[in-house]
Amino acid sequence: MQSLQAKASEWSGVKQEDAFAIDDTNLFQKLGLQTFINLSTNFYTRVYDDEEEWFRSIFANSKKEDAIQNQYEFFVQRMGGPPLYSQRRGHPALIARHRPFPVTHQAAERWLHHMQQALDNTPDIDADSKVRMQNFFRHTAFFLVAGDELKSQNQQPPAPCKHGSSNQLPCKNF
Repeated sequence: MQSLQAKASEWSGVKQEDAFAIDDTNLFQKLGLQTFINLSTNFYTRVYDDEEEWFRSIFANSKKEDAIQNQYEFFVQRMGGPPLYSQRRGHPALIARHRPFPVTHQAAERWLHHMQQALDNTPDIDADSKVRMQNFFRHTAFFLVAGDELKSQNQQPPAPCKHGSSNQLPCKNF
């Protein structure tokens, strides 16, 4: 069975070492808190104004201000800053926190479209930092897709027992 990280690399086209190149530089120190706030604000403004109803509906039960705060606090924490997200919300546990949402290949690509536009329209992000962030975001988006597919597999009804025992009893397919 392929690991979630391996699937993320395959589907995103981003090697794991490129995705985690964000750890080679403290992007929080380099860019500062306000840049992350601006990026997340820019991103969620695009998301909540998205022309695609199916995509907007994913975020319908979240307040825009809360989504912005959750995202920038996670980014700050993940990219070398203080643990703002964990202090307020606990461990990020990305797959678990995204479990209620349909994290499909299509949704990941739409999310990445908006993030690319937000990165391009946040002037304080230099070219090197942008590449590092793009690779991390792309890989992570498809890591979440892989996690969503795992969730779907775990929700499948149990396979019929090939030994003919009742579905009421645990099956031991040897």
